[in-house]
Amino acid sequence: MDAPARAPRVAVLAGGLSHERDVSLRSGRRVAEALRSTGAEVSVHDVDADLVPALRQLSPDVVWPVLHGASGEDGSVRDVVRMMGLRVLGTGPRASRVAWSKPIAKTVVAREGVATPDFATLPQSLFRELGAGAVLDMLVARLGLPLVVKPSRGGSALGVTLVERREDLPQAMIACFSYTDTALVERAVVGVEVAVSVLDTGDGPFALPPVEIVTDGPYDYDARYNAGRTRYFAPARLDEATTRAVQDVAVRAHEALGLERLSRTDLVVDPAGTPWFLEVNVAPGMTETSLLPQSAVAAGHGLGTLYRALVDAAVRAPVATD
Repeated sequence: MDAPARAPRVAVLAGGLSHERDVSLRSGRRVAEALRSTGAEVSVHDVDADLVPALRQLSPDVVWPVLHGASGEDGSVRDVVRMMGLRVLGTGPRASRVAWSKPIAKTVVAREGVATPDFATLPQSLFRELGAGAVLDMLVARLGLPLVVKPSRGGSALGVTLVERREDLPQAMIACFSYTDTALVERAVVGVEVAVSVLDTGDGPFALPPVEIVTDGPYDYDARYNAGRTRYFAPARLDEATTRAVQDVAVRAHEALGLERLSRTDLVVDPAGTPWFLEVNVAPGMTETSLLPQSAVAAGHGLGTLYRALVDAAVRAPVATD
């Protein structure tokens, strides 16, 4: 009789030094709890000077970076884990770097025929050199109003502002530049905001039910992580054809960008039913209010079972070196 398979050893990375540290810590705890419920051996590690020695001593079967923001999503930590000869659950460093840059991700996805709002990128240095007033006038002339100003990299809606009046643009740019040196300014699309998570447990990527997001104002950091300001509908209140359309866009984005195991695509569905790609996240939030867990539960998945399936698929895969 065959001996039972050994429980996988999983090292969850959470925390780091980004603006999203607290969210990452909460996400990491939730993932660890869910995996432990399946019998997996799970340890949680911060990204600090103790990480590399700890991983060398532990020699986990797979490392799951539940890191939001820089280093966790820009590919750098994943590079280090790969150099150690360990498996990473999720997207590799190269594709992470592409997805981390919102302008590049939008360009790649648009080449696949996916609609994405027209946009311009503006480094802070150029903004100062050319003169703020003239540049902002050109932005409005080209893209119109309303506009969305957001950091070209980053998540959790930090530094993001919806601008409906020209006179509010300067303050929006200042808020954005407090988080990054390059702003992405895009035409705002009015419609239903949805998030679609994509998973791959070994048989190819598939989309979970879309989650609809309804807030009492902008879907900013406070609305995302503090209960009361936002209502979620999982699944989203979309007709069958539109549901299939947003799921198709999310899977196409996942594949076009070379993402692995899990991602979350944020979209807006306009009144004509067209899904507009906004951005993609290679390390989706896993807190109690996060969108991927809500979507998984709406699809009838137990979180522990689902996360364990992701781990098992990662363990079966060969160790990548790119």
